[in-house]
Amino acid sequence: MSSVSIGMIVAGVLIMGWVIFTYNRLVVIRQNVRESWSAIETELRRRYDLIPNLVETVKGYAGHERETLEAVVQARNTASAAPATPEQQSAAQSLLGGALTKLIALSEAYPDLKANENFKQLESELTDTETRISQARRFYNANVRELNSSIETFPTVLLAGPLGFKGQAYFGLDDPAAGQPVKVSF
Repeated sequence: MSSVSIGMIVAGVLIMGWVIFTYNRLVVIRQNVRESWSAIETELRRRYDLIPNLVETVKGYAGHERETLEAVVQARNTASAAPATPEQQSAAQSLLGGALTKLIALSEAYPDLKANENFKQLESELTDTETRISQARRFYNANVRELNSSIETFPTVLLAGPLGFKGQAYFGLDDPAAGQPVKVSF
């Protein structure tokens, strides 16, 4: 064999090794994005499960605040039924965050409600859940940034499209205030 043939074989092996390495790396990053999205869905589910209990507790003290309570329930139902894409979830979560803020603000008008142990516990769990959602969202967005950067940089961009890798959308919120944990001060 000539040195040209050996050179071509070595180049072919190196290129094939690079393709395999790049593909495997992109698969790992894509799995990280999927895992981090699953973490967001878990925390959102926890949030959805807490809301009916919180609403029922508030109803006992502020039953005549029907409009606010119905808005919270409607926003919760809309958010829990929203398709699982980051863009659609972002819009639904913005509405829900606004409704929850109004619900928590109601507690200021009812001193007996603020003193209720069940309400305090639910409010604390909801605040913790909001913090967890925020952390999960940051983790997801970091993974999306890594995936999007990887598939858009040269030379990986040459392989990403043909191998079926697509950029993912960030999970943001339309209303910046909705992304903040529910602030409660008693």
